[in-house]
Amino acid sequence: MSARDDILSGRTSLGIELGSTRIKACLIGSDPSAVLASGSSAWENRLVDGLWTYGLDEVWAGIQEAYAALVADVHDRYGVRPRTFGALGVSAMMHGYLAFDAAGDLLVPFRTWRNTNTAVAAAELTELLGVNIPLRWSIAHLHQAVVDGEGHVPRIARVNTLAGYVHERLTGRHVLGVGDASGMFPIDSATGGYDAAKAGAYDVLVAGRLPAPLTDLLPAVLSAGADAGALTAEGALLLDPTGSLAPGTPLCPPEGDAGTGMVATNAVAPRTGNVSAGTSVFAMVVLERPLAGAHHELDLVTTPAGDAVAMVHCNNGASELAAWAGLFTRFAAAAGAPIGDDTAFEALFREALAGEADAGGLLAYNHLAGEPIAGLTAGRPLFVRTPDSAFTLANFMRAQLFGVFGTLALGMQTLAAEGVELDRMFAHGGMFRTAGVAQRLLAGALGAPVAVGEAAAEGGAWGIAVLASFLTHADGLSLGEYLDQRVFAAAVQEVADPDPVDVAGFSAYLDRYRAGLAVEAAAISSL
Repeated sequence: MSARDDILSGRTSLGIELGSTRIKACLIGSDPSAVLASGSSAWENRLVDGLWTYGLDEVWAGIQEAYAALVADVHDRYGVRPRTFGALGVSAMMHGYLAFDAAGDLLVPFRTWRNTNTAVAAAELTELLGVNIPLRWSIAHLHQAVVDGEGHVPRIARVNTLAGYVHERLTGRHVLGVGDASGMFPIDSATGGYDAAKAGAYDVLVAGRLPAPLTDLLPAVLSAGADAGALTAEGALLLDPTGSLAPGTPLCPPEGDAGTGMVATNAVAPRTGNVSAGTSVFAMVVLERPLAGAHHELDLVTTPAGDAVAMVHCNNGASELAAWAGLFTRFAAAAGAPIGDDTAFEALFREALAGEADAGGLLAYNHLAGEPIAGLTAGRPLFVRTPDSAFTLANFMRAQLFGVFGTLALGMQTLAAEGVELDRMFAHGGMFRTAGVAQRLLAGALGAPVAVGEAAAEGGAWGIAVLASFLTHADGLSLGEYLDQRVFAAAVQEVADPDPVDVAGFSAYLDRYRAGLAVEAAAISSL
């Protein structure tokens, strides 16, 4: 009845996150730790003219399907349908490039974080700004368009991320949460906005080639808890074409999936971090102090509250692992013993625990796309073994799980060399639904305790719902205090400490993995 009352009175917070393969909607009530209902829609990026993209019509079709599924779930559970919410938030994949003209028309198809065509721009910007500018950052995409003299550049009026674009259509406000904005252009921690000196240096570099100063093109930056506008009548119809949703719901600043992952794992304080595993895999580590130097393996971004974070982002995550699981699922069906996807993952993950500590000499590369940390410009998924390796299902699955964490571990070694210490890493994403497997192997790969909470599989959709709740229920608390006192106070977490055998086994695997990158490079040049 309490949940039903929350829904009827609008004491709820709705989070919508556009991930790489699913768009999810998540509803929470007066107790922000509990999910009341959810809905989702599947989608997939496409390679068009050599660039990874999603159509904007797919954005709205997916959001509407996920929202309708959430409304149906609410009705099934509580017998009512929501007409308003206490707060709303939008999150999406970070980075990428959405450029619009003054009329709001998209100038070129959405270029996602997955594209690696920005090497020239990223290198030039890294040298100019004195910080690592990764290939996927929005400024790298914009500058590559400038360098290439693309015809749309003189007509650019606004540049946005996917979350910022959706938020603008819902509210009319061209704003962005500081965490997502930190993946567009470097943030000045003293001001909480874009680094003015670096923006000025960029304006000098491109003088006469952009129609306005850079910061006039980018969304305004807001920290967690700031007023980011309200749902307009047009925005309400975009979410709910039936017309049942009323306008007026306040929105929190739109955020990137890295920031919502930090919130969903309560990893916003120094000496904490989180790992998010999906189509991409990345680690976020909240820093106690600035890093000594720039490293191509590390991005410097922020929490949704603006605190400095080192990010290790790998373009490739669990997609190749899922493809192999699908192969085994199909085999079971062909053999006349069909099983569900969850059953297949459970069985295969459990089998990995029976493998040798170093995966028996097997190697798995999950590179469907280029991987800048590993110095690879394109994707060639590979499974490699030597004649004397122990080719068993257990070792095969252990190698596949290790492969998801391989490039991540290379970047985390750079952080360790900087003297960055961790008390605990938190993990979330579908990989961690099978209790004690991916979590245990990740602890071995990182050499640090890894915690998984009850909401690990809900991920960023719940995280952005919590940020929406923070907008209206903070009562003067900081984001960290709100998470500790209101969201995670009674949270149940399972912690896996690194097993010395797993640590040694993964270290041996990683040595082979690093050496075998030459095989990956040869495959790219040959195939």
